[in-house]
Amino acid sequence: MRLILNILWFIFGGFIAGTGWIIAGVILAITIIGLPWTPAAFRLASFSYWPFGRVVADHDTGPVSLILNLFWFIFAGWWLALQHILLAAALTVTIIGIPFAWQHVKLAILALMPVGKDVVRT
Repeated sequence: MRLILNILWFIFGGFIAGTGWIIAGVILAITIIGLPWTPAAFRLASFSYWPFGRVVADHDTGPVSLILNLFWFIFAGWWLALQHILLAAALTVTIIGIPFAWQHVKLAILALMPVGKDVVRT
C-alpha cells in the first residue's frame, strides 16, 4: 500500500515538491551563508519524494540546531509550513485526499524547523 501511495504522491505533486527542495539545496550550497541549511533541504527533498512509510525524528537538539532553526523559521519556515497546511486543508475535502493531507502536515512540521531532524522508516 505504501508503494502505491508513494507512486501516486510522486506523480501528483511529490516530484515537483522534491525537485524544488533539491534546487533550493543546490542554491543554499552555492552560497556560503546557506551551507548549514543544505542538508536539511536535501532531507526535505527526500521526504517530499517518498513520504509514506517514513516519519520525522529528532537527532540533534543542541544549541546550534536551535539557532539555525530560528533563522530558518523567520526567513523561510513559517510560510512553507503555511503552504503545506493550506494544501492539507484542501485535500481533506475528499476521502481520497486524506492520506495526502496527512503527508502535507508532516511536511509542514518538518518545514518549520528542519535542522536537527532526520527522516526514518517506520
